[in-house]
Amino acid sequence: MPDLTISENIKARRKKRRIAIAALATVMLAGGGAAFAYWTAGGAGTGVGTAGSNVAISVVQTSTASNLRPGGAAQTLTGNFTNPNDSPVYVTSVTASISGVTKATGAPAGTCDATDYVLTGPTMTVNTQVPAGTAQGAWTGATIAFNNKPAANQDACKGATVNFSYTSN
Repeated sequence: MPDLTISENIKARRKKRRIAIAALATVMLAGGGAAFAYWTAGGAGTGVGTAGSNVAISVVQTSTASNLRPGGAAQTLTGNFTNPNDSPVYVTSVTASISGVTKATGAPAGTCDATDYVLTGPTMTVNTQVPAGTAQGAWTGATIAFNNKPAANQDACKGATVNFSYTSN
């Protein structure tokens, strides 16, 4: 092989350097491209979620309405709740009603029924969350009084028991 001149030697080195740089760039691009390559795929799926449920709470009367009689004062009904759930429940209102009247044993003959009593303000606003447990929260506001009927003999109501029913929402 003939000896190369200095200028030819420099040209040969530059050519080798260019080939090496081109080869390195090719390897880097191929390798770098692999680092960013990925597969795409479509897909679909389903899932469900369910809401919990609760059981009814109990409305409990804590006041005692007694000695209801003609001319007697109205008595306030009050109470609280038994919430058997493991979380609070929201109560908007409590509504009281007279579900019946039980005459006392040995009461005089005659009729004694819900019309012999006046229930005022039967729907009571509560608007609160009632915690889980017994004797929780409170309600109040309705009153019960004897309905004096001057033209009627109401002796059959002496010692009678007025039964209440309560609903909440």
